Parts: sequence; C-alpha cells; structure tokens
Amino acid sequence: MKANSHGADIYSASIDAGIDENLIIDFSSNINPLGIPESVKHAIVSSVENACRYPDINSRELTSKLSVHEKVPREWIFCSNGAAEAIFRIVLHLKPKKALLTAPTFSEYEQALKTVDTEIEYYNLTEESEFKITESIFDSIKSDTDIVFICNPNNPTGQITDKAMMKKIIELCFENNTAVVIDECFLDFVSDKEKYSVNDLMSQYKNLIILKAFTKIYAIPGIRLGYCLCSDVNLTEGFKNSGPPWNVSTFAQAAGVVALEEKEYVKDSVRYVCKQREYLIEELKKLNIKSYESYANYIFLKIDRDINFQSKLLDKGILIRSCSNYRGLSDKYYRIAVKSEYDNRLLIAKLKEIMGTI
Repeated sequence: MKANSHGADIYSASIDAGIDENLIIDFSSNINPLGIPESVKHAIVSSVENACRYPDINSRELTSKLSVHEKVPREWIFCSNGAAEAIFRIVLHLKPKKALLTAPTFSEYEQALKTVDTEIEYYNLTEESEFKITESIFDSIKSDTDIVFICNPNNPTGQITDKAMMKKIIELCFENNTAVVIDECFLDFVSDKEKYSVNDLMSQYKNLIILKAFTKIYAIPGIRLGYCLCSDVNLTEGFKNSGPPWNVSTFAQAAGVVALEEKEYVKDSVRYVCKQREYLIEELKKLNIKSYESYANYIFLKIDRDINFQSKLLDKGILIRSCSNYRGLSDKYYRIAVKSEYDNRLLIAKLKEIMGTI
C-alpha cells in the first residue's frame, strides 16, 4: 500500500485510532470551511446524465470560462486532474536534469521530479528568517538549473513571497533559460491576492508556469480539478500530450464551470477564513504555542514539548498534520487547517486539555 506523505489521510488515521472516519474532525486537510457551494453540488449531480459519454477531451467550456476568469487566452490554459497531475505532466514533458526546491514545501514537486531522475537542490527556509524566502535564493538559481518550484503561499509554512521578489526570481530564471513554476493554489484565500499573483507577468516571461486548483477554495478535493497557465503554447500543448486523454471528468468540468460564477462565495470564504485564523492564532498564543504568520487557510506551529500532539489529539477525535516528514522539519512542527468556528473552538479546548496534563 502506498505510503501517504500528505495530510487528509483520514482513512488511515481512523484505522490507527480505531475511530470511525466520520467521527474524526480533519484539521490535516486545508479545505474551505464553508463547504461546497450549493450550485456546484447541483452541477455535479446534474452532470450524471452526461456520464454515458466521454468527457470533452479539451474541456472547452471550462477553458473558455477560465480564459475570462484569468484574463488570458484559452491556449495558455491546461486543465488537469487536480494540480498534482499538472505538476507531474510539467515534469514529464520538460524532463529537467537539475531542479531547485525550497525546503520545506509541498512534497509533490519532489515526487514528480524523482520520476525522471532529476538532480534536486534545496533552498533551505530557516526558522531564523521565519521560513520566508530571502534574496539569498538568487545564489541557488544557477546557469544549469532547469526548473524551480515555488509555492506561494508556501505549504506548510503559510508564508508569502511578495511580487517584487517573485519578479526578480522569474527574471533571473528567464535569463538562465530556467522554467519557473509558481504554485498559487492557496492564493485564493489571500484577501489582496492581486498584490502577490504573478499572473500579469506571463506575457512577458514564457518560462513562467502558474499552478491553480479548484480543490481548496471550492472545497471539492474529491472531484479533482486543477489547471496551469503558461504563455508558451508549445509548453501547454506538451503538457496535454504528456499523459492520458480524458483526464478531466465530466463531473469536474461541470463543477468548474459553475464554481467560477461563485464570486460572492469566494469573498465570503476569504473573510471567514481570515477571522477564524486570527482567533486560532490568538488562542494558540495564550497556550504559549508558537505559530507563524500565515496568509493561507492553515497555520504552521512549533510545539517544543516532548509529546506527540498528533497522536494525543487523534485520541480525542481530531486529526492534525505532523510536519515531521517535510524536509528540514522535526517532529516539533505541525500544521492545522482553519475550519469552522465550532471546530476551531473544539480544537482549542482539546489542546487546553492536553497542555493541562503536561
């Protein structure tokens, strides 16, 4: 059985703890706490009638909607079975010999690169710099670096890199003929995301590839829908040809088309997440639990105690993400999602119980 290097494995957790998976509150998965919009649920159910046909191999309606949403030509868009599939297709098409990853960051980049035997170098994010990217990263982008992956906001740290810094990184990569993949999957939870998105730089830099997903903001991880953007149409065509056809299901296409109309839902979600994130950070501070600045719908923690908080909380029916398997992190680090007000208050109550016993 494949070992899971991510959060959201509530199935294994339920077996390990001997608890029904439906009774576990999952703080390991960073999904919009407002849940699936009703219009999206209806679209998924209604699309069952079309399941007797193959899905549109080119996701035409969805791509047209995304073109308007992202303000880019349709040819710059490749729709995928979640952002994870796009990552693997990018790597399979480019077959980079050398790559640069920040550490810690989303593990899927490394997993994809290892499938084509890429030599990986790491730019280590440090506790001293609050796990932020600094200008020292420029020394790590070399003339023989073929590809760079940057998650913004970063997973699991929640830190964000400002646009000025991102442009310098993209420019240096452009000069070195290096592809740069910017993962903006969590940027939808940032209230002023236009200040950080590099979407408007694509026409200037054909080496720039941007990853996006419907998974988090629309709370549909089980539907599997993501996409990537790139102004080099040869690359987007290459991504399409680097895997099997019909990769985006009928259900996913229908869900995506309707989800893009949910403007108020997204605004409400951002406001709700920001409010609940502030509550959690304040309560964690009262418990003397170190949390780092976060721009996403999750919070990165360091609990410097000789106790397995993931195990202790699972005993109480709450699953959090241990970050011990992230490169450069110890078992003192954890990540918690920002969930509903009820769930967040319950988490704090259970943490208080645990802290009171040690």
